[in-house]
Amino acid sequence: MSATTRITVTLPTEQVAELRKLTDNVSGYVAEAVARQIRHQLLGDDLRRHQEDQGAFTGEEVAEARARIFGTADRAGHTDAA
Repeated sequence: MSATTRITVTLPTEQVAELRKLTDNVSGYVAEAVARQIRHQLLGDDLRRHQEDQGAFTGEEVAEARARIFGTADRAGHTDAA
């Protein structure tokens, strides 16, 4: 188990009420949300650096990335996880 640090976070009352409906482990839920946001930020930073070094992504590269992330749409409009 990793080390933890206790902090105080202020959230709107409505968000806290909804959060408590979703989980009994508010700290775990918030920790996972923060981890997801950090990964998102780091990925965005990496993608920006890549484009600065290699140039803008082509439409084909973007389409391939979307297909890998979200699946490829078939002719009926259904998605296939890649």
